[in-house]
Amino acid sequence: MSCFLGYACTTTAPIRSMPKPPAALCTLSSLERAFADGLATMLAQQHGLGAYILVLANAAYDAALWARLAAPLALRHAELAALVTRTLRRGGRLEEPDDDALVFLKLLAIGFENLQTMQSRRAGPWDLAFNPIRALRPPRMSGAKIDARSRPFDPAGFHFNHPFLAREILWEGELAGKAARLLYNKFPFARLHGLLLPEPARELPQSLTPELHGWAWEVRAGTAVPGFCLAYNSQGAQASVNHLHFQSFVQTEPLPLLNPSFSHNGGADAYPLPCHRFGDVEEAWFHIDGLHALAIPYNLVYTSDGLYVLARAQQGSRAMASWNCGFAWSELAGAITVFSRDEFDRLSETEIAAELASHAP
Repeated sequence: MSCFLGYACTTTAPIRSMPKPPAALCTLSSLERAFADGLATMLAQQHGLGAYILVLANAAYDAALWARLAAPLALRHAELAALVTRTLRRGGRLEEPDDDALVFLKLLAIGFENLQTMQSRRAGPWDLAFNPIRALRPPRMSGAKIDARSRPFDPAGFHFNHPFLAREILWEGELAGKAARLLYNKFPFARLHGLLLPEPARELPQSLTPELHGWAWEVRAGTAVPGFCLAYNSQGAQASVNHLHFQSFVQTEPLPLLNPSFSHNGGADAYPLPCHRFGDVEEAWFHIDGLHALAIPYNLVYTSDGLYVLARAQQGSRAMASWNCGFAWSELAGAITVFSRDEFDRLSETEIAAELASHAP
């Protein structure tokens, strides 16, 4: 049987011969090791600015990764700084994507020695994170008004099959009966944050189907890694890439959304916006398909406690607080990322709850 994140095939169909994913991805400790080793290898191979930024952002999110990679990151930063400076002073052209060049120029202005790692605190029931490296991420479509209805896949646009993304692949093989690919998230906002693509060669748009909902449910249910979750942003709900993908992550502590005090978990407290929890895959799909029929965007979180479905206002349709950097699945689940230290220190439980409520459909 195949093994990925502890997943074992449970289908009653005949077991086919399939490539076995690396054993290093079958437990939490081995996943952590594979995740860190992959970043170290990517850095050692001295790729361009994009790979460096990816390693830096992932290391800055996790204290253990930063302890391991800070020194080689500093050396690589100096090498790239010299190369970029020399090229620009000679009137040369940087052979790098404009987004990566802009991010690296911001890093130069800050100075490697002044970079800060992710910090977090609680604000009532909410998790608040100060993530200064993610603040450098290009905004892309975070503030744009995006229709919730499906758009066709655009082979000329950004998608996960571009050859230059091959170096960002953590794992590739067969998972729950489908070809799958796991990439690092370039600007993570969760622990061991990845992008999980089912059947990437099919070039599917970011539009959930019963088949792929069932696949995600099976993958989450079959994992042996504690705290392993999948999340999904629909179109119109901060999905920044129109290529079918889920976000994988590992929660050391449960997301605020899972707090038993909230009514969707059987408690007495109302959540700031509509949330439904489902323990049955078909019942969950019936609800999701109803949102499709009404063109209501949504965010999903697949957890060991079931699937959480958060219906929401369409992206870009409401005024946002100045500290709101775009609310996707993590923020709607109560884990808020801000890019300003002052806002991180200042934000209150009440302000966060009010901003969450403003996303109700």
